[in-house]
Amino acid sequence: MSEESNKVGDGVATDIYNVEAAEILANEALLLPISEAAPIYEKLLLTFPTAAKFWKQYVEAYMAVNNDEAAKQIFSRCLLSCLQVSLWRCYIRFIRKVNENKGAEGIEETKKAFDFMLSYVGTDIASGPVWVEYIAFLKSMPASTAQEESHRMTSVRKIYQKAIVMPTHQLEQLWKEYEHFENSVSRALAKGLLSEYQPKFNSARAVYRERKKYIDDIDWNMLAVPPTGSYKEEQQCMAWKKLLAFEKANPQRIDAISANRRVTFAYEQCLMYLYHYPDIWYDYATWHVKSGSMDSAVKVFQRALKALPDSELLKYAFAELEESRGAIQSAKKIYESVLANNVNATSLAHIQFIRFLRRNEGLEAARKYFLDARKSPSCTYHVFVAYAMMAFCLDKDAKVAHSVFEAGLKKFMHESGYILEYVDFLCRLNDDRNVRALFERALSSLPPEESVEVWKRFTQFEQTYGDLASMLKVEQRRKESLSRTAEDGSSALENTLYDVVSRYSFMDLWPCSSKDLDHLARQEWLAKNISKRIEKPNLQNGGTASGVEKGAIGLATNLKVSPQSTEVFLPDTSRMVIYDPRQTKGPEFSVASSISASTSSITLLGNGSAKGIDEILKALSPALVAFITNLPAVEGPAPDLDVVLSVLLQGNIPTGQIGRQASSSQQMPTGPGPSTSDLSGSSRTRLNQNGSLQRFSRDGQSAKRKDIDREEDDTKTVQSRPLPRDVFRLRQIQRTRGASISQTGSAASGGSAFSGEQSVSTE
Repeated sequence: MSEESNKVGDGVATDIYNVEAAEILANEALLLPISEAAPIYEKLLLTFPTAAKFWKQYVEAYMAVNNDEAAKQIFSRCLLSCLQVSLWRCYIRFIRKVNENKGAEGIEETKKAFDFMLSYVGTDIASGPVWVEYIAFLKSMPASTAQEESHRMTSVRKIYQKAIVMPTHQLEQLWKEYEHFENSVSRALAKGLLSEYQPKFNSARAVYRERKKYIDDIDWNMLAVPPTGSYKEEQQCMAWKKLLAFEKANPQRIDAISANRRVTFAYEQCLMYLYHYPDIWYDYATWHVKSGSMDSAVKVFQRALKALPDSELLKYAFAELEESRGAIQSAKKIYESVLANNVNATSLAHIQFIRFLRRNEGLEAARKYFLDARKSPSCTYHVFVAYAMMAFCLDKDAKVAHSVFEAGLKKFMHESGYILEYVDFLCRLNDDRNVRALFERALSSLPPEESVEVWKRFTQFEQTYGDLASMLKVEQRRKESLSRTAEDGSSALENTLYDVVSRYSFMDLWPCSSKDLDHLARQEWLAKNISKRIEKPNLQNGGTASGVEKGAIGLATNLKVSPQSTEVFLPDTSRMVIYDPRQTKGPEFSVASSISASTSSITLLGNGSAKGIDEILKALSPALVAFITNLPAVEGPAPDLDVVLSVLLQGNIPTGQIGRQASSSQQMPTGPGPSTSDLSGSSRTRLNQNGSLQRFSRDGQSAKRKDIDREEDDTKTVQSRPLPRDVFRLRQIQRTRGASISQTGSAASGGSAFSGEQSVSTE
């Protein structure tokens, strides 16, 4: 074998489901004698047992050397599990070759083989050539007497009438041949038969056209591999499910037996390619159950577990089926197979078997198994919780449940999840004294980083059932404990209004509006983030800090924040895509529709609500309007402008060479093209809703122009921070419309992050 083949063999050893390597091995086997190729085929078919093309290649190699016994053995292994027309036609060729010299006995054997094949693959859309071949074979049968001739004609007519109602590729050809056949026998009889079968043929032709649409989406050369989540696999899975749904709908309106046969054939073909998909096996079995064939469903589950022996999910589904039909011992054997290896048995398997024993054999059997399962190395606290709650809820025995929880506490005191389940149980007993004792025992042994949920539940318990003193005491203890794990312990100890919300809310009832709750959440988030000091950025080439830098530093000074980390967070470039505005068609995204879709995320500070489209257009520069126009429409939470700006102003973004940038910006030539100030929104034009430009009126704009000119002077020096000038444009328009940032900030949160910014920018 070649060096390439050896490399491929190594690849198959490491990844047995390597499709490319399997194809290369199969091609290599074609060039080898059957004695050397047989081990390769066996290895491939052990991995891909439903690969009809490998089976066909394997059996043809034996047929080429006239090894009929070996060929028969291979056909017996693959035919019923690989319902593919090409493999079955190979089988017919083999049968005809074996029986060609046996006279009448051979003809009868060949006829039985055709009938056998058509009973399995006769409904395939590609089975037309098989029907044609069978009809030709029947016509070629010798008939020495009139009775034999009549029998032959009856057999041919019967096969024709079956073939012309099957939606296959050769349907039109078969109908024409049938018309010719009937007219050649008897025109009088043909008229009645053709008029009877014409509607059936028309229905089959219509179904064929619809079925072909689903068939064309399926990759018939695909090998069965475990699902990896690739796009092609998901696409094929959906294509098969669409075909199955189409067949289940019985579009041809045939009898139930024939319709079920077609659905069965579709499932069998689907499993040739989706052999490792447990949901397909489950759907196949449940379809049999709905059809009333319980025995067929059992056989499907047995095949499924042979294909996927490690699927615990299919085992539970199979056990459920057996239990539902009263086969308790069969179901018990399935559960025992899950628990066969006690070391690797999961806690879930123990729990489900305990429940099964409780349902079918009683409490004592469940108790005995629990006593054995608790000693298993794979037993977790979930088994204790499940058995205790079963004893409490089903057997109404609180004493046994309490004993189980106490026994588990000795082993799982370090598990916060177990503590919380025990707390819930004690709360059901109205045993508040032991609840508090349990909290104290648990919190004394749990490390602070693992006690967050326990503290949270303890606080909720006191808020619900305790008095005010105990409530406040537990909250303070919680803060003191968790402050040891926080980066800034002092801020964690402070009392906030959010604590009051936590104390006086119940289920989905809140002591404030959703808007206030949103505001408090943002303020708490900001408080945690601005508690870090912002370091003054290092200036290169002797440059000075710009207006925005001074504003950020002044803001940090006013808020008495601590130094911020110099770590720079870079974007995730693996998720970047190429943006090309030319890919967006004009009619799909108009300016008005894009802006209206974005009004939920662009809110002005005047009254906290979204402005109309016209107001938003006034606040944005043409460049920003053009940018938003080409943005794709997305659904999701809208960012708050204040939060975004505050984070940008507080961030320590690395600076470039400020002096050089400033000098280059001052020497930029002017021309008829749009300048930087035009793109940033400092021009005196704006977009109408129809997208045209409209000049601002000079009347009544002198005061606003002065503010804009003052702000432009400040922003000209902003070269050390890559913030868009439209940010300042938005801020100054908000200020000129009466939305004083310093006033709203101080009224809402005792001095927001923007009060410092405004005080700096207006100096």
